Amino acid sequence: MSIVLLGSTSGSVTLQEPAIAGTTVLDLPAVSGTIITTGSSGQSIPKAALPTGSVLQVVAGTYATQTSTTSTSYVTTGITASITPTSSSSKVYVVISFCASTNAGGLSAYFTLYKGASEITSPQAMRYETPSGGGSTGTVISYVDSPATTSSTSYTVYMKAQSASVLVTSCLSSSPASITLLEIAA
Repeated sequence: MSIVLLGSTSGSVTLQEPAIAGTTVLDLPAVSGTIITTGSSGQSIPKAALPTGSVLQVVAGTYATQTSTTSTSYVTTGITASITPTSSSSKVYVVISFCASTNAGGLSAYFTLYKGASEITSPQAMRYETPSGGGSTGTVISYVDSPATTSSTSYTVYMKAQSASVLVTSCLSSSPASITLLEIAA
């Protein structure tokens, strides 16, 4: 048996029983709202209704410009991305992969993460010890931040040399850096 509901101005909705044996129960919520069904065009689940741990948005990009320094103070690598959180309670998971190299063995290059103009990891968090004679290696920074804002927030990798005699290079043109920002519901 089908139930037909007439629209308030026109049209109708038909509730059709399933073509299976036995009893099936559909529990309707005890709140007002819209029921979203699979395949409905133009409908989506509001981000605020998603459970903790859900990915609310992803910002991803690459950076292929080589940047070098001999500075013993932090300077930008140019590896950066911005995200505008949809909720001030969200977390932002930052994952950055890039190539780092130096021209001197036995000395270090340092990499750190900035949010806006402020460092958010310790200066020694990304210490890259060069192999004998210098060299390059793949480097990954991952960090979970609590920006506590719904304003645009930028994340940038900075670098410095242990000594002014060390040339530190990030993001070799033959090996582009990647940066991914994920907003996570908290």
